[in-house]
Amino acid sequence: MTTAFIPDLSRRHFLLGAASLSTLALAGCATTGQRIAMEPRIDPYYLQMYGPMPYEKFPLAAVDLRTVDPQFWRAEVEDPTGERPGTLVVHTADRYLYLVEEGGRAIRYGVGIGREGFAWSGKGHIGRKAEWPTWTPPAEMIARQPEAAPYRNGMPGGLDNPLGARAMYIYRPNNTDSMYRVHGTTDPSSIGTAVSSGCVRLINQDVIDLFGRVPVGTPIIVV
Repeated sequence: MTTAFIPDLSRRHFLLGAASLSTLALAGCATTGQRIAMEPRIDPYYLQMYGPMPYEKFPLAAVDLRTVDPQFWRAEVEDPTGERPGTLVVHTADRYLYLVEEGGRAIRYGVGIGREGFAWSGKGHIGRKAEWPTWTPPAEMIARQPEAAPYRNGMPGGLDNPLGARAMYIYRPNNTDSMYRVHGTTDPSSIGTAVSSGCVRLINQDVIDLFGRVPVGTPIIVV
């Protein structure tokens, strides 16, 4: 057996269901003198972490982790930000969101970010939170994408809603809505890419985990 990926891992059981990283191994076996390549095997630890969530208002299926680069799976790591505990820090270049913890640690989540022309940076705070939020496209988006017009008065929460299972609304320092969100996505393969209109998107299982850790008022820095 050869190890294909060893993530940055400590306190393995700290993040189970609330998460960490394990290993992705390539398995092979010898039969009649030949080595037969097998499908990549994902550690059951991850399969549980990103497994189905049947008790949600809109039940979530398990994530197909073959569509997500293992470097973007949730992990507890050494804090690279230097910010005070309780701060959210989005590193857009690396496609990571960090929740800074005590003791020089952080929980790291893979994210999708704003595509060219929609990237931004700055400071703010989480002004409000919502489970299975309503999505209301701004007028500028409707002008660019007329297909969004039927939802000008709001698209109810659900599995087809672009905000996914949870949303955390980023407010500016003067306490006005920036119109940017930290939210879930129904497209895990978009994690690690620049595809959004400036929002920060996470796998639904990850945004549910983060939502439970982050109170309203949490500072957020996008760099």
